[in-house]
Amino acid sequence: MDDLTKPNDPSPLNEASLSSLAATLPVPTYDRSALTPGIVHIGLGNFHRGHQAWYLHRLMEQGKAHDWAIVGAGVRSNDAAMRDRLLAQDCLTTLIELRPDGTSAEICGSMIDFLPVEEGNGALIAQMAERSIRIVSLTVTEGGYFQDAATGSFTPEHADIQHDVAYPDAPCTAFGAIVAALKLRRASGAGPFTVQSCDNLRGNGTITKAAVVGLAQLTDSDLANWIEEHVSFPNAMVDCIVPATGPQELALARVLGVADAAPVTHESFRQWVIEDDFCAGRPDWDLVGATFTNHVHDYEAMKIRILNAGHQVLANAGELLNVGTISDCMADPLISAFFARVQSEEIVPHVADVPEMTAPDYLTLITGRFSNGAIRDTVRRVAYDGSSRHSGFILPIVRDALEAGTPVSGLALCEALWCFMCLGTREDGSSIEANDPIWDLLQRTAAAAKDDPQAWLGLSQIYGDLGANERFANAFASWLSHLHDKGPSHTLAHYVQS
Repeated sequence: MDDLTKPNDPSPLNEASLSSLAATLPVPTYDRSALTPGIVHIGLGNFHRGHQAWYLHRLMEQGKAHDWAIVGAGVRSNDAAMRDRLLAQDCLTTLIELRPDGTSAEICGSMIDFLPVEEGNGALIAQMAERSIRIVSLTVTEGGYFQDAATGSFTPEHADIQHDVAYPDAPCTAFGAIVAALKLRRASGAGPFTVQSCDNLRGNGTITKAAVVGLAQLTDSDLANWIEEHVSFPNAMVDCIVPATGPQELALARVLGVADAAPVTHESFRQWVIEDDFCAGRPDWDLVGATFTNHVHDYEAMKIRILNAGHQVLANAGELLNVGTISDCMADPLISAFFARVQSEEIVPHVADVPEMTAPDYLTLITGRFSNGAIRDTVRRVAYDGSSRHSGFILPIVRDALEAGTPVSGLALCEALWCFMCLGTREDGSSIEANDPIWDLLQRTAAAAKDDPQAWLGLSQIYGDLGANERFANAFASWLSHLHDKGPSHTLAHYVQS
C-alpha cells in the first residue's frame, strides 16, 4: 500500500466493511465477535491505539489472547468525542505507518468496546469490577499522576483527589475509579487486577502505585493495605512516535481507501519493555516483540533522557523560531547543532548502556527517527505541558550533572528557552498560544524573570531546590539575559559556536 498518488473511493470503517477493505489493506483475520474483554484501558489516545493495542492485535493474529480484548474508557469530558468516533466504526482503527521510503496501513481490531464517559464513572467502575478484567492500563499523560513535579511524591491536596476522598463511590479521577473497583472486587472475591501505566514516566508503575495506594489510604486504610499486598504495578518503558491526528491524517486515510474518523499515524519503530509482574496473568506480548525484564529502569532512563528530553531540547527552540515539526527542527542547521551538542556533552554521559544498545548508538537511532520527514510531529504537541515534561525529563539530568560536576550550560539554555517561550511571542513576532495547564502562571513568571531570573527558578513545584544551586542558577540567568538582549537565533548560535 505504498502508492498514494491516486485517491481511492474510501469505504466507511466498520465490521461490515472489513471484507471489502481486505482487498487492499491487512484487516483482522480473527473472529472479533468471539473476543472477550480482559483489559480496560483508560485514556484512548493515539499512542495507546498505535502501541499497546497493536501489540495485542498482532498476538490475536497468531490465534492467541482472544480473551484479552480491550475495553476503552475515559474520565475526561473530551473523551466522549473519541468514544463516539470509535463506536461508530466498531472500535476499529486504521494504523498508518510513515517511513521515509513509503507508507503502509493496516486495520487494528483488538479493541471491542468503549464505556460511557459519565460523571461519577459508574460504568467504568462496574466494568473494572468484573472478574474477566485482569489488567487496567492507562495513558493519562505525564502530568496526570498527581505527583509533585520536584519530588515525584503523591499530592493529595489536588482538588480532584479531594473530590474523590469526599465521594469515593463517584470519583472523578482514573485513580479514584480504580480504587472503587478494587474495593468491589475485594468484597466480591473477584481478586485484584494489574494496574499498568503506559505513560512516559521513569518508574511509571511505582508512581501509579503511589497514586492508587495513597488515595485509598485517605478513605479506607484496610483497602489500601490489601491493594499494597495484592495488586501489581509493573514498571514499563514505551516508545513509538505517534503524531496527533488532524486534517492531513484524515485525508491520508481516505487516500488509502478508508473513511476513518480517528486514524493513527506512526513511525515504523516500536519498543515496549515491561517488568513481568502481573498478579492476574497477562498476554504473551513477548511473542510479538515486547521485552520482559527486571532491568526496566535502564531502558527507561535511556529512552526518557535521550528521546523525551531530546524532544524538549528541540521543541522550545523550534517554537521560538517558528519551525513547525520535529523533523523540520532536525533539518534546521542551528537547532540540530544545538540538539547534537547538548545530547553528546550533557545528556548521553548520564545514560547507562543496555544489553542491546550503547547510549551513543541510541542517540544515533533517535537522531534518525527525529529526522524522518514523513512523521509530521508538531513542535506544539511536543512542547505541550512543559511544566510536567521539563521536570520529568530535563531536570533529573541537571541534578545528576551537578552532582557529578559535569557541564550544565546547554541544559540551562534549554530551561531559559522554555522560560522565554512562555512569554508567548516568537522571534518573528507571531504569538504562541497557551500550551500548558498552568500557562497563565508560567507567563506571569516568565515576565517577572526578565528582571529577576530567580523568579523562574523559584517555581518550586517544578525546580524544587535547583534554584539554590549557584552554578545552575548563574548559567540560567546568563542565557536568559542573552535571549532578551540578542534573541533566540543569536543565543543558539553563540552556544553552538562557543
